[in-house]
Amino acid sequence: MTEYFLQAFIYLAAAVIAVPLAKRLGLGSVLGYLIAGVIIGPITHLVGEETTTIQHFAEFGVVMMLFLVGLELEPKKLWQMRSRLLGMGGLQVGLSAALLAAIALFFSQPWKAALAIGLIFSLSSTAIVLQTFEEKGLTKTEGGKNAFSVLLMQDIAVIPMLAFIPVLAAPDIAASSVSLKETAAHHNVSLVAGLPAWGYALVIVASVGALVLAGHYLSRPLFRYVASSGLREIFVATALLLVVGIAALMNLVELSPALGTFLAGVVLANSEFRHELESNLAPFKGLLLGLFFITVGAGINMQIFVEQYQLIIGLTVLVMVVKGLVLMGLALMFNIKGADRWLFALSLAQAGEFGFVLLSFSIQNHVFTSEFASVMQMVVALSMFLTPLLFIVFDRVVVPRFRRARQQRDKDTMHDDIHETGEVIIAGIGRFGQIVNRLLTANGMKTVVLDHETAQIDNMRKIDIQSYYGDTTRPELLDTAGIEHAAMVVVAIDNRESINTLVKHIKHAHPTVKVLTRAFDKGHSYELRLLGADYIVAETYHSALELGAKALEMLNIHPFDVEQKRHAFCQIEKEATEELYETWKHGSEGQRFDQNYRKLFIELEGKIKKAMLEDRLDQHNSSERGWTPPPKGYDEDLKNNER
Repeated sequence: MTEYFLQAFIYLAAAVIAVPLAKRLGLGSVLGYLIAGVIIGPITHLVGEETTTIQHFAEFGVVMMLFLVGLELEPKKLWQMRSRLLGMGGLQVGLSAALLAAIALFFSQPWKAALAIGLIFSLSSTAIVLQTFEEKGLTKTEGGKNAFSVLLMQDIAVIPMLAFIPVLAAPDIAASSVSLKETAAHHNVSLVAGLPAWGYALVIVASVGALVLAGHYLSRPLFRYVASSGLREIFVATALLLVVGIAALMNLVELSPALGTFLAGVVLANSEFRHELESNLAPFKGLLLGLFFITVGAGINMQIFVEQYQLIIGLTVLVMVVKGLVLMGLALMFNIKGADRWLFALSLAQAGEFGFVLLSFSIQNHVFTSEFASVMQMVVALSMFLTPLLFIVFDRVVVPRFRRARQQRDKDTMHDDIHETGEVIIAGIGRFGQIVNRLLTANGMKTVVLDHETAQIDNMRKIDIQSYYGDTTRPELLDTAGIEHAAMVVVAIDNRESINTLVKHIKHAHPTVKVLTRAFDKGHSYELRLLGADYIVAETYHSALELGAKALEMLNIHPFDVEQKRHAFCQIEKEATEELYETWKHGSEGQRFDQNYRKLFIELEGKIKKAMLEDRLDQHNSSERGWTPPPKGYDEDLKNNER
């Protein structure tokens, strides 16, 4: 047990030290993880043979990442991507595989091995690319969206590649002992082993169909049942159960777990629990992906690299250049312009993590010798290691160049850039939040509604108000709801502490976002003002004022007088608010409502009573001109009628 604790400590310490340093130097977190792996692995030998085993476990981070990516894509959006997915993605895999296989043939490789090499190196790193896109905010760019389409097609292509590689077995590569394939089969459980091709196809169709139906019809009852418990840890366990279960099912039918979880994410993209799932799984995804990158760095075999560094570096550069040229050609063909074209080409030029899987599978099926595969693994690892450097080139060379060109263009044409306003996030869709949301949406404002009550979410969806389940006081939920692009957050939660926590976080982490919030009472409004809220309204103030005014009317005070008195009340309250707040703020902690505050409040009440007794018939303002004043003798007539 002590050994496991020490290994965990080494991996975590390497990440804690290297990643913040890499970020500070502008190298990105992925390169930080890779450098950390190299230091604890081939340089200091603090970790050893367990790295490969840990890497298989850490690959689950890629599975989680694709599930979260799927949650961002509605089926309608996925269908809209079909031309890029099949056309661009299919051409990238086909052309890259063909060119790399031709180069391998040129270097006297057998045609079967050459074809396997082409297939393996045609894939790119989903883990590194999507993680870097998310970190640098490139996911929504044109280059980012096209790169994602290609990556998704590559993940799908892994399935036929796994089926095709055994056909490429070389008769002259014989196993000296029990084959690795037989050993792996002994440890792996499969539901499709020994099935004919038509049977395997039926199982795949049935599995995918079951996954889609279960996600559509069974997920909501399950999540509602779990959410009703009010236990966050159970919801986290449910999210993990969902992803692990899907990955296990895909392994049982020998499909890609990443593809299966991606499809599940797409099915759940319209779910009101989407944001909660994202916020629960994001920490696990980030930790496992970081661990995966560390194992890639730690798994580099320095002895092989030192002995054959010229060959390995040459092959790595060759693979990345060939893939980059193919990607640049596709960018021209599909009309990707400007900096997005370079982003598309540079981001996908490396080999990917599935290359390790296919290389191991090729050894098991006698396509390559272990020695040859070791060199290929080094090429895969080195190309992944170099990818963050390509993103640095994009950030520091490509983007500034195109930015300067665009600025010059704008200057020449005298056109100003027009930026769309962000969304409005409404935290809480109870009786208070509903009115705000209806007013905003009626005026064409796009809102993102969040609430932690499943019953309330269901009610809103029945009347076509798109709402999402989640605890809005959690920062990661606000991130997934798009607070970075929001213009304001309306806080309509029915909990005093939660309101304070949320306002404090938003104004600290996102100071430019306007915060409009409800307050329970005057003291609460002072607290929120101290926390930086931009606009505060006491939830009962206006309704109580309206009810009080109606009470005066029903007590036979003329509507004109009622309106005057209401206006005077509001005006005096408004004028006194600043002085009351300053007195409250300078009071000692726990004694905010001290003697000075009480004295000012009593003075305020006196001003209000005095204003109520004044006759303002000749002093009414423009807001009162729609009212007809009472006729002369109104009070006397009223008293006579009462007698």
